[in-house]
This record gives sequence, structure tokens and C-alpha cells, in this order.
Amino acid sequence: MAIKLLHTAALVALMAGPAWATDAVKNPLTESETWNDLREDVVGDASIASADGLLSIDAPYRAHDAATVPIVLKQTDPSVTISAATVVIDENPAPVAAVFGFSPAMGTLDFELRVRVNQYSNVRVIAETPEGLHMTGRYVKASGGCSAPATRDPEVALASMGQMKLRSFDEGAQMSTPRREAQIMIRHPNYSGLQRDQITQLFIPAHFIDHLEVWQGDELLFTMDGGISISENPVFRFAYNDNGTTALTVKATDTDGNSFERSLPKSVSG
Repeated sequence: MAIKLLHTAALVALMAGPAWATDAVKNPLTESETWNDLREDVVGDASIASADGLLSIDAPYRAHDAATVPIVLKQTDPSVTISAATVVIDENPAPVAAVFGFSPAMGTLDFELRVRVNQYSNVRVIAETPEGLHMTGRYVKASGGCSAPATRDPEVALASMGQMKLRSFDEGAQMSTPRREAQIMIRHPNYSGLQRDQITQLFIPAHFIDHLEVWQGDELLFTMDGGISISENPVFRFAYNDNGTTALTVKATDTDGNSFERSLPKSVSG
């Protein structure tokens, strides 16, 4: 009899489940207590539509390394112009990871960056278009990214700071090919201010790239105004419309007042 009652109770619960489960379902991006607290600081009172059908975000559900979590943005509707995108990591100490500006030369947006995630969090992207703001996001399980020790000794990191490398993924293509893909790597410790010196155990002051520009000739491709959530030795992979110039120029500044500028030949890969 007890087994029969147990089976009956389970069956009733199973039959009733969808009704109460539907009532309890919430959109984790829009019905988030943390986001409700952040929203006004990030976008003011601007209305935000869904980015479904316009932009997708890909990120690992469970990150392998919380200090270098890959975030991939892909535009799914090429007919709409995306002029900017704000990347927000809700639970990070400084939630706005970066604000990117995109020129028409980027074409259909295909862009990857790497960020720090300090604890389980929604990672959201707010795209700016002529029609207004559109938001999408992913939930990422990661912890400790902002306080994770730097991978290099501070003296070594500072000695190589500002070195840059361009990797092209279409080395065999003709220079006249209108669409190209590249990856830019920049040596910089991007200290978050939450990391400790492994010898003294004192906190290392925040020191990170706060502004970045990537040009091809006189044509701007994209800009970034970044914060502590961008990973150490920042990497950006992106597609763009080639204008026939032979190099990309990267200009960057950091919070210590340093400026870096490099011209990186497009023909160099590896």
C-alpha cells in the first residue's frame, strides 16, 4: 500500500508539475535582482529590447579558467547596424567589463574577447543600434577570476608590457579579399586591484588598459573602453572588411598613463 501511495503521489506531482513550473519560470536576464540594481547605472532609463534574432553570445556554461573566459559575439541579422556593445558581468566587483564601439568597416559583427568572472554570474551584452538597445546574455559558472594570481612575475610583466602580435586566419587569401579575420594579442598584466603579490601578499594596485583603438590605415575598426574585468594579456579576435591596406595599427593607453602604438602587418600569422 505504501508503495502504491508513493507511486500515486509521484504521478500527481508529475502531472501537476508543468502548471506550477510555468508560473515560476523567470527570465534570468531581465528578472535579476542584481541587474535591477545595476540597470540604471548602465543604461539609465533607456528601454531595452531582446537581441534574439540580432545578436548571439557564446560563453562556456562552466568556465575552464575564470581569469580568461572567452566571450563570442555573432551578429545574426546583418541588415541591422550594431554601432556599440556594452559587456556586463553582473556579479563582478566592477560589472561593466568594457564598452566597444564598432565602425561600419567591421561589417557583420563577429567578435571574441576574454574576461574575468569573479563568481557565478549572468554575462550580458547590450548592443546599440539605430532602433535602440538590444540585450542578450549567458549564465557562466566561474569563480575567483578577478583575484586569480597573475601568470607572470610583475617585473617580467612590466618589462614586456605593450608588446603586440597580430595573427591572421586567412593567410592564403588575396589582399583584395573583402572579408578577413584577425586576432590581436597585447602584453599587459591588466591588474584588477584584487590580486596579491605572491611574495609580499600585499594587494597589487589596479593597472589596466583603459582605452584601445584598432585602425586599418585611416579607417577605424573598433574601440574599447575597458575595466578590470578584461583578462590579463588581452586578446581580441574579430572579422572585418579589408580596405586594401597592408597593416593594422593598434593604439592603447592604460591607467598609469602609458601609451602604446604598434603597426602590425596583416601578412604576419602564427
